[in-house]
Amino acid sequence: MASSYSLVFLHVLVIFSLARIAFSDLSDDFYDDICPQALPTINRVVEDAIRQERRMGASLLRLHFHDCFVNLHGPTWEVELGRRDSTTASRTTADNDIPTPLMDLPALIDNFKKQGLDEEDLVALSGGHTLGFAQCSTFRNRIYDETNNIDSTFASQRQANCPRSGGDSNLASLDPTPALFDSKYFSNLVSKKGLLHSDQALFSGGETDELVKTYSTNLRTFSKDFSESMIKMGNIKPLTGNEGQIRVDCRKVN
Repeated sequence: MASSYSLVFLHVLVIFSLARIAFSDLSDDFYDDICPQALPTINRVVEDAIRQERRMGASLLRLHFHDCFVNLHGPTWEVELGRRDSTTASRTTADNDIPTPLMDLPALIDNFKKQGLDEEDLVALSGGHTLGFAQCSTFRNRIYDETNNIDSTFASQRQANCPRSGGDSNLASLDPTPALFDSKYFSNLVSKKGLLHSDQALFSGGETDELVKTYSTNLRTFSKDFSESMIKMGNIKPLTGNEGQIRVDCRKVN
């Protein structure tokens, strides 16, 4: 596994080294001439990583949310490439800007709106929780609070692996099929079985209810909207051309 990741980083470093020409915009063919094997190589290694560890798909999807890119199994889209690294990235700012598991619907809508994303983007991108798991500490308050719009049987099942105290890192799947990209995340919300408070907030008598219902029964529509919203999210304040920098070492500013 370690050698696979080293290969990814090596190729990415080659890409960055060759991409010092001052391109001004993102594009899906950014590396076609300077490093045509970049994306096939990354795709091959990512697929291998997911085969070895099923949680990797969800981890990489979340990584994209934090300003990276990757193709995953499920819907596909042309990823727009060419983003440069910021020289002023702040963990504190990221923690403040990224939505939390405790947010209600108005807070989520406002959070996404600040990034130029609308309610449809909010619901579609939240559907990324069709993959992966969450730690007990992020959903404990929801499963022990009867006012949290939660199915009682579902709450009891989650309590078995998430006690009132301790076990903070115990995992529960975000939907019934955590290794598959499907629409069951939304079916869960309709049944009041959203794991996180911020999940169930999408189906709680508010303006996003109808879209959740649509996605719960129409995987094709969800997949299409998810792809479009991923592209839209990838274009949030990109640094291109002479902005930012191409890091020699991914772990630190040049």
